[in-house]
Amino acid sequence: MVRSRTAGGGAARFAGRLLWAGVLAAGWLAGHPGDGSGVRPAVAQRPPAPTIKVAPVTQAEAASKLAFPIEVGPPEAIAKNSFIRIRGLPPAAALTEGHAIAPGAWAVPLAALPTLAIVLPAGLEGRADVAISLVSVDGLVLAEARTSLRVAAAKAGPGQAAPPAPQARSSVSLGLAAPKLDPAERERALALHAKGMEQLERGNVYAARKFFERAAEAGLAQSAVAVASTFDPDELTKLKVLGLQPDVEAARRWYERARELGAPEAEQRLRRLGAR
Repeated sequence: MVRSRTAGGGAARFAGRLLWAGVLAAGWLAGHPGDGSGVRPAVAQRPPAPTIKVAPVTQAEAASKLAFPIEVGPPEAIAKNSFIRIRGLPPAAALTEGHAIAPGAWAVPLAALPTLAIVLPAGLEGRADVAISLVSVDGLVLAEARTSLRVAAAKAGPGQAAPPAPQARSSVSLGLAAPKLDPAERERALALHAKGMEQLERGNVYAARKFFERAAEAGLAQSAVAVASTFDPDELTKLKVLGLQPDVEAARRWYERARELGAPEAEQRLRRLGAR
């Protein structure tokens, strides 16, 4: 009888040890989730979101050319074929890179940002709230920033009289007047221009040119500039187009047409072509 009780007590103690070991193992696993090896699984990191860096205030002077630094990053967060859209510029102002897509609005390739500048005509004065967006090829806004463009009157040079003060001042000078188009015609021309921009972003320069030509023939100044750009050797280099021959004479004709329609950047590009 004594031997039987001793054997039974040993079995009980052995079962108790097993139970205690199971409790300890369960507690350890609860604090160390994974595949049972004690190694925590790696947590997938979300890709960084793109950002736009621009000065909150951009000080400028009329009748001048001003560098317009815009930084977009990080590189791994930027979608392929995305571009910068700038809205809110005075219509009389022009950018040295990209294309006007509407009065005061421009589309600028990312590769052109290091040399981007604003060209401001004489007589412009006031303040404009400028929105800068990173836009995907599908039209999705990926990031946005703003800057306040503050344009002061041009300073009179030595021996020159200061220009007369304007009778009234608005927050943004309208500058050159846009061509007078029938609202329905302008809407159709802007739609054609937008289709041209879409084709250009896809690398289809010939197709883009046809849309731009139709919009320019309707009287849209920015479309005439866009047509000229598809012939302009400097603009084609910025677009990194391969196998397309530039045509300086065709570019000059379309820039002259753009100037007639009131495109402020046409004059500067004509001078640049004349220097070739």
